[in-house]
Amino acid sequence: MSVVLSACWRYLRAFIIIYLCLYAGIGISSLLPIVIPGSIIGMLILFLLLGFQIVPVKWVKPGCYLIIRYMALLFVPISVGVMNYTDILTAQFGPIMVSCVLSTLLVLMVVGYSSHRLHSKPIVGENKNE
Repeated sequence: MSVVLSACWRYLRAFIIIYLCLYAGIGISSLLPIVIPGSIIGMLILFLLLGFQIVPVKWVKPGCYLIIRYMALLFVPISVGVMNYTDILTAQFGPIMVSCVLSTLLVLMVVGYSSHRLHSKPIVGENKNE
């Protein structure tokens, strides 16, 4: 019985931490003058809590594994919701495709340039003449 209660407590603790970060992010996003989704701010809060080791990873891991395990199932309602707007999507197909292609190219160029800059710096103590 104690093993079951321990497992339940681990899942409950993980989901409490995840939802507290989510609701904190929603609260912060409602106070900001710019539009940033609360879920993104909540993820950043959770990242900072884990990164600075304020919250141990083992506290959040059971809930994260469960959510990731059923992630494909969680996308079904969103996909069905998008199907309700096929008329708008087909009417705006051109601008959507242009923005997707341009943003992809922009990301590729920024990542390529950043990677080139990071990897072309000489290592300290390395002799260039060799």
